[in-house]
Amino acid sequence: MSEALKQALLARSLDEGFSAMGVCRPDAMPELPARLAQFVEAGRHGQMGWMAERMHWRGAPDALWPEARSVVMLAEAYTPEHDPLAVLEQTSKAAVSVYAQGRDYHDIVKKRLKRVGRWLLDQAEGEAIKVFVDTAPVMEKPLAAAAGLGWQGKHTNLLSRELGNWSFLGAIFTTIDLPVDEPVEDRCGSCRACLDICPTDAFPAPNQLDARRCISYLTIEHKGPVDVELRAKMGNRIYGCDDCLAICPWNKFAREARELRYASSPDAPDLNELVGLDDAAFRARYSGSPIKRIGRDQFVRNVLYAIGNSGDVALKSGAQALVDDADETVADAARWAVERLT
Repeated sequence: MSEALKQALLARSLDEGFSAMGVCRPDAMPELPARLAQFVEAGRHGQMGWMAERMHWRGAPDALWPEARSVVMLAEAYTPEHDPLAVLEQTSKAAVSVYAQGRDYHDIVKKRLKRVGRWLLDQAEGEAIKVFVDTAPVMEKPLAAAAGLGWQGKHTNLLSRELGNWSFLGAIFTTIDLPVDEPVEDRCGSCRACLDICPTDAFPAPNQLDARRCISYLTIEHKGPVDVELRAKMGNRIYGCDDCLAICPWNKFAREARELRYASSPDAPDLNELVGLDDAAFRARYSGSPIKRIGRDQFVRNVLYAIGNSGDVALKSGAQALVDDADETVADAARWAVERLT
């Protein structure tokens, strides 16, 4: 019954729009607590205090919900149709991570997960589920690797022969005892493309990330001014960074995205149209986007760093207008940009 249920669950998941599914036990990775503790003790989590506060759950999925017998991991492709690295050469344009150019994936994936979960409960009366999409102390990437969806590449992201590394992950914890999948072999070999392309040297070693130097962290999670040494290395990346993902050679096999709401575009916005956004204009422009959550001040801070790196003196006036901004971090970024363009 359980194998038949698992195959029916896979079919249902694919029908709902997911690209792959695998199953593991909640305690499939006993090494997680030590790995996470080492990461936090080294301070590599930066300002993400929630990692330390919820470490006992994040490092041990079986402690998050002790009744769970199985973890169903689902992946959904969001593969871009264009080269995300091309915009980095257009220094007066704003580079936004592919995943954030469309609708907020949290909402889309969670609704899909809930539909799959409700279907699963209909097949197994008396059982229970909990769904998670990047909003709870769940380490999706290690669990996805344990469930056979791929392996964690040297850039620490999930990598698959069928999906490349452009995929969103969601988890269904359930009390149902489902057959598990076997982990797959790491196929990165001697390749170090993802490590070598990182503009801020955020990888101290293969399979290790120092978030404090990662542009995705700096533009999204880090509050306040960014270290001056790192600002100059951020280029025109104003929300996230795709360099280590985009360079991976396994992406030549990546499956196309099926969800149109994830669609990204090679046509990036001009920095000068973003730098003048006030709070109301920012909220209106990015309603329904993951970008909205960082707020106007942090967003404009990022835009000003990009302007300072652009070398385009035509953008100086936009920065000059913000040197006395009410937010001191914005004002600091504006003064830095003006000085760089003088």
